[in-house]
Amino acid sequence: MDGDTLKVSPDWEWDSHSGDTVRATGYTVPGENDPGYELAAKKLKVLILGEEVELKDPINVSYGTLVCKVYFKGYNISTVFE
Repeated sequence: MDGDTLKVSPDWEWDSHSGDTVRATGYTVPGENDPGYELAAKKLKVLILGEEVELKDPINVSYGTLVCKVYFKGYNISTVFE
């Protein structure tokens, strides 16, 4: 898990694809070697690790990863990273 990519269980299914990796849309986080990367990853972990999330408005599947909006307790998680 990093600041905008997470694993889900059970696997998601969309448009004849399935998997366990999701990239949240609506915000951008620093790359792996950039300042702020570790803070963004920690922020996402603290927020949702072990919690139930809702996947909405899928855009596509890229390299086995579903790109979509991710909601936690009714709120789009992108608001945490504004």
